[in-house]
Amino acid sequence: MKRVDDFRLTFKDLEGNEKKYVPIMIGGMGVDISTADLALEACRLGGIGHISDAMINTVTDRRYNTKHVKDKLKQYKFNVANSDKSVVQFDLAQLEEATRLHVEATMKRKQGDGLILINCMEKLTMNGPKETLRVRMRAALDAGIDGITLAAGLHLGSFSLIEDHPRFRTAKLGIIVSSVRALQLFIKKSARTNRLPDYVVVEGPLAGGHLGFGMDWAEFKLEDIAAEVVAWIKEQGYDNMPVIAAGGVFTGSDAVKYLEMGCGGVQVATRFTVTKECGLPDDVKQEYFKASEDIIEVNQISPTGYPMRMLKNTPAIGSGIRPNCEAYGYLLDANGSCSYIQAYNKVIEENPTAKKISEIHVYEKTCLCTHMRNFDCWTCGHYTYRLKDTTNKLPDGRYQLLTAEHVFKDYQFSTDNQIALPELDETAV
Repeated sequence: MKRVDDFRLTFKDLEGNEKKYVPIMIGGMGVDISTADLALEACRLGGIGHISDAMINTVTDRRYNTKHVKDKLKQYKFNVANSDKSVVQFDLAQLEEATRLHVEATMKRKQGDGLILINCMEKLTMNGPKETLRVRMRAALDAGIDGITLAAGLHLGSFSLIEDHPRFRTAKLGIIVSSVRALQLFIKKSARTNRLPDYVVVEGPLAGGHLGFGMDWAEFKLEDIAAEVVAWIKEQGYDNMPVIAAGGVFTGSDAVKYLEMGCGGVQVATRFTVTKECGLPDDVKQEYFKASEDIIEVNQISPTGYPMRMLKNTPAIGSGIRPNCEAYGYLLDANGSCSYIQAYNKVIEENPTAKKISEIHVYEKTCLCTHMRNFDCWTCGHYTYRLKDTTNKLPDGRYQLLTAEHVFKDYQFSTDNQIALPELDETAV
């Protein structure tokens, strides 16, 4: 019986030299759920870790004592009551500084033979889709990131935004797709840069957070999509473009199945949400442990337009907070609009006598920026309900948190769909 450790993910550089990695990639969960600590552990163990640049200004305020959010709110406070947010723009110099700070601080701590990548959520249009995306990508490369994974709203011209950067051909660049057609479109659009992706993450319908499917997601299977992408890449002769399978890979045996069918690696995330290194508050991690299958849903409350999987008891659902675009505004489109603003204003008009925010409930959409910042949007993978079976239940009813190393090595060395429980933490009893 094979284990994940019997395989290696191989990348080649421009001279054809090979570098091999443990074929485990931890997904880039924002906002700062995939912390530097989590990514660094994957790297130390010979795999690949992600940090995320989702709401990066907010992250650096918390981590590095910058004042980007406060400064932005102060500048645009006059516009808070205005539903037109087109005037609310990000300071590109601050955005660059925030990205650089986070990446540099992470890379300075890098140990081991693995890689540190940054997940770049392209659907964060930030009232300036091209300009803000360009700054984020270039700043990450300047700061020494090993590579960039383009995710959530694939911008077909992304490569062209950095093609003149000195690291454009040496840093690892990958994309996340949910169909072979999406991959084909990206490669066609990027053809003039003469630069192929170094890897392709194929994310299936059981993944956490935003999905690259419609509400008919249940009709698709990762196995089918991954096989189709692997076959097409082989057909095209793209030998140096490994496929990374993602979404519902819960055990090492699950991972082996994809490695044996020709994938170069797997991307995993759900089981790392309940590790000590994960950025979720400990009380939220307990909510993930306690979750049953029937409280996991795919809904359409995200202003991005993508379906999103989350726990039904997440505080973000139905919350009627005022839009915080002046402070955040990460989901404003190029015209300064967000579907939550429209949904919120509609409810306000329908409830003219409401005097308190607690009386306002907006179910159509949610203020994703505010709730993600506060860890009140409990996005999750389909198999979150199985997390309770991966650890020990303590006498007080809580579940023991895991370490990233324990989970990583369980993926790497387990067989027969077995999951190794951690040693009981006596200090937690």
